[in-house]
Amino acid sequence: MNAEAVNPSPGPVPPATGGAVTPAPRRKSRPRLDLRRLGRAALLGTGSAARGRLPDAIGHVVEAHRAHHPDADLDPLHRAYVLAESSHRGQMRKSGEPYITHPLAVTLILAELGAETTTLTASLLHDTVEDTDVTLDQVGEEFGAEVRYLVDGVTKLEKVDYGAAAEPETFRKMLLATGNDVRVMSIKLADRLHNMRTLGVMRREKQERIAKVTRDVLIPLAERLGVQALKSELEDLVFAVMHPEEYAHTRELVAENAARADDPLAAVADEVRGVLREADIPAEVLIRPRHFVSVHRVSRKRGTLRGADFGRLLVLVQEDADCYAVLGELHTCLTPVVSEFKDFIAVPKFNLYQSLHTAVARAEDGQVVEVLIRTHQMHKVAEAGVVALGNPYAPPSEEQGAGDGERADPTRPGWLSRLLDWQRGAPDPDTFWSTLREDLAQDREITVFRPDGGTLGLPEGATCVDAAYAQYGEDAHATIGARVNGRLATMSTVLRDGDTVQLLMGQDPASEPSRDWLEHARTPAARIAIQRRLAARPAASSADAGEADEAADAEGPVRGPAAADDPPAQRPAPGGPAAPRSASADVRVDAPEATVRLAGCCTPVPPDEITGFPVRGGVVTVHRAGCAAVARMKSAGRPEVGVSWGESTECRVTLLAESFGRPHLLADLTEAMALEGAEIVSATVEPPDRQRVRHSYTVVLPDAARLPALMRAMRDVPGVYDVSRAQPQPTGV
Repeated sequence: MNAEAVNPSPGPVPPATGGAVTPAPRRKSRPRLDLRRLGRAALLGTGSAARGRLPDAIGHVVEAHRAHHPDADLDPLHRAYVLAESSHRGQMRKSGEPYITHPLAVTLILAELGAETTTLTASLLHDTVEDTDVTLDQVGEEFGAEVRYLVDGVTKLEKVDYGAAAEPETFRKMLLATGNDVRVMSIKLADRLHNMRTLGVMRREKQERIAKVTRDVLIPLAERLGVQALKSELEDLVFAVMHPEEYAHTRELVAENAARADDPLAAVADEVRGVLREADIPAEVLIRPRHFVSVHRVSRKRGTLRGADFGRLLVLVQEDADCYAVLGELHTCLTPVVSEFKDFIAVPKFNLYQSLHTAVARAEDGQVVEVLIRTHQMHKVAEAGVVALGNPYAPPSEEQGAGDGERADPTRPGWLSRLLDWQRGAPDPDTFWSTLREDLAQDREITVFRPDGGTLGLPEGATCVDAAYAQYGEDAHATIGARVNGRLATMSTVLRDGDTVQLLMGQDPASEPSRDWLEHARTPAARIAIQRRLAARPAASSADAGEADEAADAEGPVRGPAAADDPPAQRPAPGGPAAPRSASADVRVDAPEATVRLAGCCTPVPPDEITGFPVRGGVVTVHRAGCAAVARMKSAGRPEVGVSWGESTECRVTLLAESFGRPHLLADLTEAMALEGAEIVSATVEPPDRQRVRHSYTVVLPDAARLPALMRAMRDVPGVYDVSRAQPQPTGV
């Protein structure tokens, strides 16, 4: 949008389609057009066009579009071009060329990628609402709601209204629109590519500013949408602006290699063709040159470059099974580099990319040649991403009804859903802009599995904290732990692709996240949710309230009528002996309307001998008779209150296990506890001390009579040498 002047790009950029890739046999190969000359060659006026015939200026677009969609209705393109040309007439680019050359070039980029007619129509009109008197309503009346939505999605917000926030808010608006229709971002990426191709006449400072935004935001978005053709060329153009000296050096290396008489890639390609011919596997074997940034990365990794480092072989076949057949032949007849094998067909990348990656070594000089194996359809989508899928929201045609099984529905990728979720919690434009760049910098995604068979898509490096907020949103504040692949794990555990994560949830909806979680959160959604909850924590209204909270933390959960979430049936009847019932045990107290709290220092359970003491707020704390706190309170003259166990036998107790450290101990211990019917409410594991480990578990048992059996089962776990009721010395009453 607001594209500037046509100017030669900083250097020759390899074709975005990867070079010598032959299209499907049913189409003739077309030479790539030089879009920098399109404006000069096109006939721009409509007066010279015969009625009912498309203007010559759009002829290149039509040719590219018909190559992918031979039966497409071209009338919308005709009408869109007429409107765009007449609206932009008189507007010039900084190079002096008519402005219409920009939407034409953007549309041609999309047409060559295989975009369907609606996308191309919106592309021709993408700057009309922003830069001319045409309104969105007029676009909608003339071309329909879909085109109107796409044009609106890529229309910038005005600086006069938003000031410095215009750019981040424009991207927020565009991403929200992309959440409903990914074609919005397709148009934006093509728009930015043409603007980057024509960046040369701008001031150096503006070139760098645009290149930085392209690097930080647009290139990662192109990667996530799978549009590798646009991503590769954008990377090269940014490379030329941001690192001109390194770009020039890389360009020189590419030119020197192109002038070589011997090409190891060509030799290996011939050998591969022979192998596949003998195996009777129909395939195209092509040399795919690396783009400049890729060559630069390889040179930094390997130092001196050899001939095979400047490209890869691409093998195109018809069916998925043929891919594996090719792989088998290559690994049988040539020398494979096993460590280089990756199967992105069985497990596609998060951006829907599918291919087999392998490498073979030349016998003559040991050079390693990388090989990509994919079907023609895989290659089409690998290059053009969501653009190649046409209109992903339209009902499938009869040809597509069965589906080739190669692609998932791209209409709402996991990364986009996460992005849209967390952006709602970042109303400040600066926070949104910085967080967006940080989020997009995480360029690899992993998939972890839930116990119910569902999946979570997370960025590489994500932890159990991120998994909790990805699965439960704000409810993740109540997470008390996790199991990774069946073993207890800390919330800071970094997850790996394919892990199974079971999140252990507490029952208190008012739970607060740990501040330490901020250090372990890698996703913006988790960080924003934690920060928002911590910032909203209510402060104590008075010193007494603070003291009461401290006492409550030391002595245990409140049980009885003061607990707001207790059901009315569990509250004591007025005027008679109180019988408040807790979620852990039934305790009767000889004090009407008293609230019962089981002391956390000794965690009494039936049939322990118990006694009670009143504290502030009408609360009676219940201790085991042998608790050290009881002796202190008696010596201080505290009055005792008569308490007794009620009919309920359910209990909550804290157990301390001491063991020697060994692999899988936690998994075996918690499994033994689960078999005895214990529900683990919380668990802590202290750092090992001389190979000895202390574990603390707070559990709920349906019957206190099961406690001895539970403790025996825990002691029977190999490595555990003692289990006892936790009874720390209280710090105060």
